[in-house]
This record gives sequence, structure tokens and C-alpha cells, in this order.
Amino acid sequence: MTAKRMIVAGVMSGTSADGIDVAVVRVAGVKRPKLTIVAHEAFPYPAALRAAVLAAMNAKKTSTAELARLNWRLGLAYAEAVKATADRHKLSIDLIGCHGQTLYHQGRADQYAGRNFACTWQAGEAALIAAELKVPVVSNFRPADMAAGGQGAPLVPLFDQVYFGDPKRGRVLQNIGGIANLTAIPAGSEGGELMAFDTGPGNMVIDALTQKLFRKPYDRNGAIAAKGLALETVIEEFLRNPYFKRKPPRSAGREEFGREYAAAFQTACRRESQKPQDAIASATALTVESIVRSFKQFVWSSMRNAPVDYIVSGGGAKNRTLMQMLSSRLEPMGCKLATTEQFGLPAEAKEAAAFALLAWATWNRVPGNVPSATGATRAALLGQIAYA
Repeated sequence: MTAKRMIVAGVMSGTSADGIDVAVVRVAGVKRPKLTIVAHEAFPYPAALRAAVLAAMNAKKTSTAELARLNWRLGLAYAEAVKATADRHKLSIDLIGCHGQTLYHQGRADQYAGRNFACTWQAGEAALIAAELKVPVVSNFRPADMAAGGQGAPLVPLFDQVYFGDPKRGRVLQNIGGIANLTAIPAGSEGGELMAFDTGPGNMVIDALTQKLFRKPYDRNGAIAAKGLALETVIEEFLRNPYFKRKPPRSAGREEFGREYAAAFQTACRRESQKPQDAIASATALTVESIVRSFKQFVWSSMRNAPVDYIVSGGGAKNRTLMQMLSSRLEPMGCKLATTEQFGLPAEAKEAAAFALLAWATWNRVPGNVPSATGATRAALLGQIAYA
């Protein structure tokens, strides 16, 4: 392996906890790396594993045995996913970057056992992945940024700048996974002017209500939401959550928008309407409105009056109703809505590809965080390496 060219597999399983995305990226160059997406595959979690992940996320009570077993079981699942991807595409992998499954993320300091600190935990045993595939693995990316005073999120801005930066057009990269996050890149930016933060819930509340009310894992193509009516009073009520008033940098997870938030949202919708479709339409509109308000309040003025490409990735890019709502709100503000697929990147591969690049950066001792995005006081080398 050389620093100039590597084939790196990035592995991502997000807050929706629906499965594993593997993106294989060719990285060439060092100072200005050039990225080529070589392959992408998605692997749904087996039902038992998904149930275990959801039970452990932000859990009020669990056992050390359960967490240890889950950590190793996820390691096996990640190794199997990378191997299957490499076999299908006949690839030889030089390095793996594995984000892991977030079980808990507290980006802001809080009291515990007499001390005040932030913390995070991503499960998935990297040593097991490295041993199974005989390839070094970079994992546990977030803590180094948090130790430098950051929130450990978002970590995709480095990839966004390298892959999407443009000299003449502003670019906003909006990922809509379980949580929605954006990276804003002004035209001609070299990276120091990036802004990135979590806008709020992505698919998390929509999925939770769809599972509860319709016994379906998610609202395919937004078909259920398209038949409902968004309840404006409920949406406004829940947009008063203190999270939406925080200035960036900010990060969120199931701790803010998980089961308790979704249950309260469902109760409020039922108070206004007995039609379950209205609850799904309202959850979809909540995601859209939180994205649009975040852009308008924190980003719009920084884009230098240049044309703006608003580029969506993640599972939300497949939701036609959500995308139509988003387009109708953003286009009057001068934004051209697109998806990453129009830029040669599958919508669900972006975050996995980002962690491939971050692994490459760590291997080559290049800092991977963007302090203006995470709030860190300095650039930091991210992650830990498990050698094969």
C-alpha cells in the first residue's frame, strides 16, 4: 500500500438502524485527493440483529453481557458485508473505515458521577473485522474530535468538500437518514468556510410512526404521507423543541428525536386528527420544515449570492413526497434541488464513502474533522487502527 493510491471500503450503519451500507472508494493523491466510487452495496440487518440494535439504542436499562455480545455480533455483520461487496465486484481492499452503530451520542457536556463531559459510543468490534478480512480497520472516529472540544459530529464535511466543492456554485449537502444533517459549501470555498450541523429529525419520526400505525418499516416513496394532511399546529408545537433554537455547531440523535419524541408527536397528531395518514404527512412535513428553517436561519446568507445546488442523500432522497415538499420550499429561495445520484454517487452510499475517506485520512495522518463544523478547538486525527 502507498499513500498515493488506495482502495478503501467505508462501512456505515445509521440511526435508522435498518442495515449496513458499504461503499468502496479509490483514493488517489495526498494533498488534494481524488475520489472515485468503485462499488456500493446495501445489506439489511437480520430481524434479530435489528431488534437487538434498537433495544440497545439510548436504552434506559440493559446488561453488560448484552452490549458485549452486540458489539461482537455487529463486527461479524460488518465483516460479512465488506466481504460480500468485495467478492461481488472482484475487489482487493487495502483499508476499511467502519463508523459502527451509534448506541449513544451526547455531543454536549453533562454531569455524570461528579464530572461534566460529553461522550459517544459506536458498537462494532474492529479487531474482529480486521481478523476476519485480514485488512486493517479504522474505527471509533468521533471521540478524538470530542476530546478536542467538538461534538463528534458531523464528520462528513471533509468528504463533502473534496467531492462536491465547486468554484462557481454554492453547494448544500443534505443527508436525510434517521437524523438529517447538512454541509454548506460557499462557491470557491477551500474548506475553512464550511458550515455543517444536524438539522433535526430525518426519517426517524416518520419511520417510527409508520411502524406503529401501519406495521411497515418505512413509508415507501412517501405514499402514505401523500394521502394525508400535514397538521400545522402540531408541527409548530414540535418545532418549539429547544434543539431547533441552538446555533451550530450542533448534533442530535435518538436522545433528542427517538421513541419518546415520536410517541409524543403521535399523541399530538391523534389529538388533531383520527386519520393515521395525517400523522405520517405531519412527520414528513416536520422533517422538511426543520431542514428549510435551518437553511434559512444559518446558511442562506453565507452563500455569497451564488447559485445554490441543494443536493440530497440518504434514505430520504427516495421519499417522493418529502422531496416534493422540500423542492416547493427551497426553490423559491433560489436553490436547485438534486440528489447525489446526479453527481455519480448513490444516495445511500454517501456516508459510507465519507468514512472510507476518513479512514484514508487517518492512515495517512491527515486530520479528518472540520473544526468549524464540529466546534472542536483544533484539527484532529480521527479514529483508532486495528491491524490485521
